[in-house]
Amino acid sequence: MPFMPVKFNLQKRVKLAQGLWMLYWFSVIVGILIFSLGIFFKIELRKRSEMMDNNESHLVPNLLILVGLLACGVNGFGGKVCHDSLDPIKFSKWKPMLKTYLLVCCGFNGLLLVTALLCFLMQFAMYLTLAEGLKNSIKFYKDTDTPGRCFMKRTLDTTQIEFRCCGNNNFRDWFEVQWISNRYLDMSNDAVKDRVLSNVEGKYLMDSVPFSCCNPGSPRPCIQHHLTNNSAHYDYDFRMEELNIWNRGCREALFSYFSSVMTCIGALIIITISVDMAGLKYLSTALETMEEPENPECESEGWLLEKGVKDTFNDLLTKLKSLGKTNQVEEGEEGGAESIVFKGFS
Repeated sequence: MPFMPVKFNLQKRVKLAQGLWMLYWFSVIVGILIFSLGIFFKIELRKRSEMMDNNESHLVPNLLILVGLLACGVNGFGGKVCHDSLDPIKFSKWKPMLKTYLLVCCGFNGLLLVTALLCFLMQFAMYLTLAEGLKNSIKFYKDTDTPGRCFMKRTLDTTQIEFRCCGNNNFRDWFEVQWISNRYLDMSNDAVKDRVLSNVEGKYLMDSVPFSCCNPGSPRPCIQHHLTNNSAHYDYDFRMEELNIWNRGCREALFSYFSSVMTCIGALIIITISVDMAGLKYLSTALETMEEPENPECESEGWLLEKGVKDTFNDLLTKLKSLGKTNQVEEGEEGGAESIVFKGFS
């Protein structure tokens, strides 16, 4: 007995074909969106690749680009089949391909599910990548003359301005590194010498942050130097006063941005995993079981599986077992033939 059978007349078949045609072409549009978002995500990661600890994060955008292209092709083909389904001559051309197409759809839906899961699971890896990458970026901020790090300062300044953030965890991260190059330090100045010599590693450390940490919306001119020294500024208490620099760390800001992009893409992919395949199966079986193919007004029956779930599963197991036995017989025959050859030589 067929699984989930449904009776169809001409009106129902037409409505099903039209509805599926719209769903398939909607999925094509979603595929274009996924492809576009994959390219956008890849460009965003490329722009900030200097602040990323590794290149594993590019797995997701590369997969999104592939999935978007496949979605356009697979769903475009399904839309064409649904468009031609009510014309017996045109449908006969697509009929032999439907079984293969439905299998391809199953595999493609599996790929979509894996991609959606990666969009959610890779967010933790993205967080760790940003944490280590930003830590190194702050360390190499001053190395504008070092090959490979020439644009690190510009990239980090642009990021802090764009995302309204400062440092890795917060602005205090800048206190732990020397972010001013030695070429811009006056080593003949006693104050500079004392500050360098007072540090075990010989670094010029200070309680200051780069200009890109300043909040332009603050009414007070930006205080970016001597942040923890109340006497260096008039009417200032860094413990009580709201600082006019960004308090949010760039790791949190970037992670929030990238995770929201990945979450939206994952949700969009889940929407793409729709019931198109089940509808096409109903439509194809309804057209194959028409009582009078010459009479379009006749009734027919559609189903998802030709047999019940249990019988279909048993048939699948039987086919797999027979396939295994066939392989064993072929190996045995090859072994027998080899033994005959060796006996002949002996």
